[in-house]
Amino acid sequence: MVRVAMRGALMLALFAFLGTTLVAVTYEGTRDQIAENERLALLKSLTQLVPTSQYDNSLLEDQLELPADDLLGTSHPTQAYLAKNGERVHTVLLTPTTSEGYNGTINLLVAIRQDGSLVGVRVLNHSETPGLGDFIEIKRSEWIHSFIGHSLSNMGKKQWQVKKDGGIFDQFTGATITPRAIVKAVYKSLLYFEQHREMLIQEEREQQEGANER
Repeated sequence: MVRVAMRGALMLALFAFLGTTLVAVTYEGTRDQIAENERLALLKSLTQLVPTSQYDNSLLEDQLELPADDLLGTSHPTQAYLAKNGERVHTVLLTPTTSEGYNGTINLLVAIRQDGSLVGVRVLNHSETPGLGDFIEIKRSEWIHSFIGHSLSNMGKKQWQVKKDGGIFDQFTGATITPRAIVKAVYKSLLYFEQHREMLIQEEREQQEGANER
């Protein structure tokens, strides 16, 4: 009886080992491809907001690591991508996160001009309800375009809300939580840009380089 039990335990251990090994091998074999797919998806979103004709640097390589910040909704460092002409930064692309979506986290890409106005916004990924909250996707609706051109200077704080809350942004029929979360995240991203503008667009360095050229 003891021998049978031991044999069963050994078989279970063997199956567990083989299963774990298979998962590890599969992960190792697909990790590079997954990373490449994520890189291409990010580059597609970046170039939707800032076409390649508008910058002469590598967006994926020319970036800043930003520490975690409540205004970005982040608990770990994230990246800001810099679109340049020559050495001059003309657009900063932030990657904020909001956990206030209906079904959890929504990751965004927010492109901000040097003057603090919005080039545009894209949703990188989300888990919102299909048919309701997924209208935040560019392929499902034009809603995400409603941020273009807005800034802290041409809109008051109360306007940075969905219409149900007294603001200017549309909500979706039967789904207010999702657009509300995104509007709030974009507004906070603009606040972050305003507070860290010099660092993000590297004003001090550009001014110093200009002085050295003279």
